[in-house]
Amino acid sequence: MQSWGRQEGLLAAISLLLLAWEEVCTIEVPLDPRIQQDLKQPPTIIKQSLKDYIVDPRDNIIIECEAKGNPVPTFMWRRNGKFFNVGKDPRVTMRKRSGTLEISFRNGGRPEDYEGEYQCFASNNFGTALSNKMLLRVSKSPLWPKEVLEPVVINEGAPLVLACNPPPGLPPPNTFWMNSAMLPISQDERVSMGLNGDLYFSNVLAKDAATDYSCNARFLFTHTIQQKNPFTLKVLTSDVPETTPTFLTPTGTTSSKMVLRGEQMLLECIAAGVPTPRIHWFKKGGELPTQKVKTENYNKTLRIMSVSEEDSGEYVCRANNKIGSISHSISVQVKAAPYWLEKPQNLILAPDENGRLVCRANEPIESEFPRMILHMAVMAQVVDDTIIFRAVQTGSSAVYQCNASNEHGYLLANAFVNILGEDMAPRMLGPKNQLIKVIENNRTFLDCPYFGSPMPELRWFKNGQGSSLDGGQYRVYLNGTLEIKRARTEDQGTYTCVASNILGRVDNQVRLEVKEPTRIVRAPEHLTVTRGSLAQFDCRVKYDVSLPITVTWTKDDKPLSISWRLKKDEDSLTIPNVLESDEGTYTCTVSTELDEDSASARLTVLDRPEPPRDLELSDPSERSVRLTWIHGNDNNSPITEFQVQFEENRFQPGRWQNLSSYPGDLNSVVLQLSPYVNYQFRVIAINAIGPSRPSRPSPRYQTSGAPPDVVPRGLKGEGTKTNNMEISWEPLLDMEKNGPNLRYIVSWRQKDMSQDWKNVTTTLARHVIHNAGTYKPYEIKVLALNDFGPGPESSIVIGYSAEGRPTAAPTDVRVSKIDSTKTHVHWAPVDPNTIMGALKEYRVHYWRESSLLKGLRVNKEVKTKGFNASGLQPSGILTDLIPYSNYKMYMKIVNRRYEGPPSNTVEFQTKEGVPGVPKFFRIKRWRTDTIHLEWEKPEEPNGILIGYTLKYQTVNGSQVGHIQMENFPPNVTQFTLRLPDRSTHYKFFLSARTQVGAGEVYAEDSPHFANEGKNASKNIHMSGFCFLLCCTGVNKPKVMCIFTISPFAHLSFSLCVFVIVQIAYSKDQVDIATQGWFIGLMCAVALLVLILLIVCFIKRSRGGKYPVRDKKDLPLDAVDQKDQDGSFDYRSDEDNKPLQGSQTSLDGNVKESDDSLVDYGDGGNGQFNEDGSFIGQYTVKKDKEETEGNESSEATSPVNAIYSLA
Repeated sequence: MQSWGRQEGLLAAISLLLLAWEEVCTIEVPLDPRIQQDLKQPPTIIKQSLKDYIVDPRDNIIIECEAKGNPVPTFMWRRNGKFFNVGKDPRVTMRKRSGTLEISFRNGGRPEDYEGEYQCFASNNFGTALSNKMLLRVSKSPLWPKEVLEPVVINEGAPLVLACNPPPGLPPPNTFWMNSAMLPISQDERVSMGLNGDLYFSNVLAKDAATDYSCNARFLFTHTIQQKNPFTLKVLTSDVPETTPTFLTPTGTTSSKMVLRGEQMLLECIAAGVPTPRIHWFKKGGELPTQKVKTENYNKTLRIMSVSEEDSGEYVCRANNKIGSISHSISVQVKAAPYWLEKPQNLILAPDENGRLVCRANEPIESEFPRMILHMAVMAQVVDDTIIFRAVQTGSSAVYQCNASNEHGYLLANAFVNILGEDMAPRMLGPKNQLIKVIENNRTFLDCPYFGSPMPELRWFKNGQGSSLDGGQYRVYLNGTLEIKRARTEDQGTYTCVASNILGRVDNQVRLEVKEPTRIVRAPEHLTVTRGSLAQFDCRVKYDVSLPITVTWTKDDKPLSISWRLKKDEDSLTIPNVLESDEGTYTCTVSTELDEDSASARLTVLDRPEPPRDLELSDPSERSVRLTWIHGNDNNSPITEFQVQFEENRFQPGRWQNLSSYPGDLNSVVLQLSPYVNYQFRVIAINAIGPSRPSRPSPRYQTSGAPPDVVPRGLKGEGTKTNNMEISWEPLLDMEKNGPNLRYIVSWRQKDMSQDWKNVTTTLARHVIHNAGTYKPYEIKVLALNDFGPGPESSIVIGYSAEGRPTAAPTDVRVSKIDSTKTHVHWAPVDPNTIMGALKEYRVHYWRESSLLKGLRVNKEVKTKGFNASGLQPSGILTDLIPYSNYKMYMKIVNRRYEGPPSNTVEFQTKEGVPGVPKFFRIKRWRTDTIHLEWEKPEEPNGILIGYTLKYQTVNGSQVGHIQMENFPPNVTQFTLRLPDRSTHYKFFLSARTQVGAGEVYAEDSPHFANEGKNASKNIHMSGFCFLLCCTGVNKPKVMCIFTISPFAHLSFSLCVFVIVQIAYSKDQVDIATQGWFIGLMCAVALLVLILLIVCFIKRSRGGKYPVRDKKDLPLDAVDQKDQDGSFDYRSDEDNKPLQGSQTSLDGNVKESDDSLVDYGDGGNGQFNEDGSFIGQYTVKKDKEETEGNESSEATSPVNAIYSLA
């Protein structure tokens, strides 16, 4: 055996060999059992026990070593570097066709006798393979040493460590702490177990006193738990001073740690102090690797998984409380046991071929090269970590071992070089006619595994045509794989691979399909939403429709469960009523069997902030205290304001009130307080979303008392009853009292009387002075005092005693400048001494006595109006008078309590004015060519009427004609206007006139004729139908009608029978539709019509038609228009066509507007269709006052009513 070392003399030759290496081809032996069975191979280790092998002493020992090879390998063992003769030990057996050892202890023996280092050797005719060295050790679970534990006595607030010191086991036991009830010791930031199993108390509290702190050790292999004698802890209670943090572990300010590459690293810091310190971790000169770092044990332990060289550095743990902080620095070194950079692989060569073995390991940690030992059965050229073989010959097969080691471990690898000794025809090893699907524009590989000896030549063809594929878009690898660098649609087809050597030829086909790539064309976007709102992520996809697609959503890289609250459809994910827990990164992944695409977006949930916490009071003084708090989570919306509230338990216990507001970047403020208040505080954080819940209340803070600071507000004095004066003021607020037993001292004296001050002490907010005279001025003042002393005195305020009734009336009351609706009032002022108080107003009482028009009744209600005029000649204007009337009035003086005696009564007459609006204005349309207008004189003529003015103009949509005017004498109240065309519409303006002028205008529109607008009739097509109809309405005519019509073409005449009864209602008329005689008449008419219908049907069944021709556009008069031949005139039209603007009733019939009956017909002609059915059109006239509820009414056209009700 030789070492792989440097051979500098061969460097040039080896370089040339390496340059030519691309020409070398090695054979990969497939796993096909048929080939493996025929192929001779050196041994290969396929299964072995662990390097560090710990076994349970209660079980038999099994040391595994399995190998394959052809011929089947034989096995040999070494123990502690010496040959281990398995056959001589009766307890040791080796499994058949295997090297696995079984050591049995059924017949005695100690497992410890077999501890040591074992190594397996597997050999056949072509070489020997070695296993790893396996260190066999027997698991141990020693008992806890017997010891007497003295009670632990400690002061409250001091730190404490209860040592566990478990017995050394193999492997080491797991430790945990329990009490005598077999319940775990509760752990938190203050009390926790360290990595060594000790129980640490950052500070001891009185509640920690117990007699059963017991450490337990669990041994994994033996599945046993051993318990240490319990500790008894006694705590001496006392005042607990606050202390700065100190570290219980590790000690000092610095320490170091070494960890091997790939292992996990555990760093620990446990601190003592009062209050309990909090631990924070950071790395100097860099960030903690967040992807693999985790804090545990209430942030006291830092765990980093699978460390690598970049995790080396200085880690700092910092412990802090409100008293101070302390840091500890841990220097971490990451070293590496040997690991493979390139592990040697088995090599199979045909005779005269070249090859190489590479065994490359990492650099040594202590800057030493790893020791690499090569065991070779044949000579070969070795350069560093590479063995190069040239022109190998049959019989030179061998197994090579590569061993790399350093102080932290070792590696051992086997690799054989197998020289094929027999020729084999080419064989295809892959599936026949395989279908390969690839994504367009992707790099694609078509596999064609093959085998043969000598090594076959492989060529590829597309669609069975052309030359072999190699170069350009294609590349053929030595293992037979064809690479298509960028698959396109035109690359689809059938590819054939052909392998051939001197012994034969074989081929296989691969069919290639190129698919459209899967892409997200509308990716989800980052969302920021308010809690409770809706969030929607889009994920629109474009993909090849021939491939099944799957759309999945994940949240923070974890599968998202689509529950009842989340809604997922083809293109989006919807989250209604967003919760705080919904925040995270959402990823849409679209996948097919060939490819996938994904897109992510962040959902940020805005919410009201979390309440502040840990409120503390400091810096107390008489009227202030400092309040400090810790911010709560702002829930992604910055805190803009803090609202401080207080509650006191003396005046309004349980009621929280606002004290002050502060900017959102503060967490410590000085509160200005009132004396003699027992405060507690809470803080509310406010952001753009809203206020947080209130924090927990602070401790209570009592301010000391003081005299009142403020003067009672709202001081006044006024009389409430005769000869008294009530002095009143606003009582102090609770927060202004400043002390107990609040009362008021009120003082008063009559003004300008040189009197001494009188005063009284009261707890009320008012005081009444009796016998104060009538409207006497007083000086008054007030102050507040409590048990700590008096407060400031108020300014002097003038108050007055009660007012009396005025004793004099205004004189010289008169009017001037009388108009139609107003007049000026004058009077002489009264003596102020007679007012008996403060003047409020001069009040005029006036009423309308009568109208100057005879016979017009008036309302004599008395009205009042006040004037505040002053001076020597006061006056005022009395308005809102009615023209052309007799008025009376008088005046009184008024103070704040009483009216005085009335003055003399003054009579005056208002002048004539313009009249009011006419009482009503009606427009009726009797005929198609005339309009009739009626009106009534105004209710308030306001003078002598001299006539009426009527103005009117034509209206056609938005176009209006010239205004025409008619004047009428006062005794004319109606007018008939002849229309130039029956489709002409007018707008009328009517006003009454006096000598002063025209009054208010009454405007009305003319009604539409029956064939226009909303009252237009409709053509109807009826054949042999009978209708019995009844129409009623509020203040509308009632129409009872029977209508039948049976025109047939074969008759020499047409028959139309109408029986119409129309009753115009008045309030005291009887409804004849309910009378027996009327009902009998209607039934008789209906029977007659029925007989006529039967006759008509019989006649029609014999055939024949009526003569039909167009009829002139003539209105239907009382007598039907006929031609000379005696037949009706006809004209065809659209049947049953509803008018525009008509409404559809609930039963589907066309219904007109509410103020008209339902009509039919588009034209003005009564006519028949060519099939003999009648189409009628009739006019209807409707008064406007019918819809307004007037008693008088016109009879609606009965024929139109029939059509309407039909």
